[in-house]
Amino acid sequence: MTTPIPAATTGALSPRLVLLLALSGGIAVGNLYWAQPLLNTIAASFGTSASAAGTLITATQLGYALGVLLLVPLGDTCNRRKLIPLLMLCSSAALAASALAPGFGFLLAALSLVGISTVAGQLITPLASELAAPAERGKIVGTIVSGMLTGILLSRTISGFLAEWLGWRSIYFCAAALTAVLALVLYRRLPDDAARPRISLPRLLASIVTLVRQSRAVQVTLLLGFAAFATFTLFWTGLTFLLSAPPWSYSLSQIGLVGLVGLAGALIARRAGWLHDRGYSVPASGAALLLAIVSLAVSAAGAGNILLILAAVLFFDIAIQALNVLNQTRLMALNPDNRSRINTAFVTCNFVGGAVGSALAGTLWQTGGWMLLMAAAMVLLSAAFCVWFFQRNRL
Repeated sequence: MTTPIPAATTGALSPRLVLLLALSGGIAVGNLYWAQPLLNTIAASFGTSASAAGTLITATQLGYALGVLLLVPLGDTCNRRKLIPLLMLCSSAALAASALAPGFGFLLAALSLVGISTVAGQLITPLASELAAPAERGKIVGTIVSGMLTGILLSRTISGFLAEWLGWRSIYFCAAALTAVLALVLYRRLPDDAARPRISLPRLLASIVTLVRQSRAVQVTLLLGFAAFATFTLFWTGLTFLLSAPPWSYSLSQIGLVGLVGLAGALIARRAGWLHDRGYSVPASGAALLLAIVSLAVSAAGAGNILLILAAVLFFDIAIQALNVLNQTRLMALNPDNRSRINTAFVTCNFVGGAVGSALAGTLWQTGGWMLLMAAAMVLLSAAFCVWFFQRNRL
């Protein structure tokens, strides 16, 4: 039996452990998005509409928000070396149930359980922030968050390829196996937590509300995160509809390849943590919002030009992912003793926003197509920019 690494201390993160944490976070969050490029295929296999299939993403994200709200605060009181692998094993079981789903309702319920259980990544981020040396906190949190966002984007590409060759169920079998393996590796490699005071779950949840109410910086950051993630899922869900419809009529693997452009954006946005470490977090957040708005305008104007769409995808993902890294790194530095609870508030707002975005995508697509989708996204981000502009001195 492997002896656990001693209790966690600041500066205890080796490059190999950072890589493992980034990979685990990426797989955990990526599990939420396997279905996104497969909506039309899943709808056809169960005889449902595209808008009904869109509820799979909504249910998964709402489940995730619930899991973050109820389970992530435990990171401030429980031993994370045990908690993180346990949650990943639960997620593996839910993924296996999704692969075996006999009907649409069963799949909807199974993916809701995937959402609730696959919150390990949001326990990993506060842990990495705690273990990182202060001068490298932005860089390391940026690496972890970038790994998670890379998982979201790469999941689309992998999902499309596997579904085209082996059927949509194959991705859930593979994800279940990989998540179980990572759970065992993390149990062997994560540092043990020092003992901390136990707090009941009701008190933990109540304290999250108190922490948010006491800080205007937290409130503004939560609003920015909500708007950014709502727009992110609105854009990517809508892009699946756009590219699978005439005149494009792309296959699943072709749609998946578009995700590789977003992956390049994720790798570039990883450097956003460097901006935080050098004191540029707030102005860089405003610049990221502006870049995202411009990217959406390009995507609207270039609906018939795949090169313009790809350029918009690249810069939009750079902007949204950089904003996410900056938001989360600022929050991790605000209240070191309550990182998991602050992260709970942030991620819950993000994924409620994501659920709103994915729910709107189907309705907006059927009502007004791509142009209406992009107009709604630009309005949402413009409102977020106004919030940033008038509140930037409080961040």
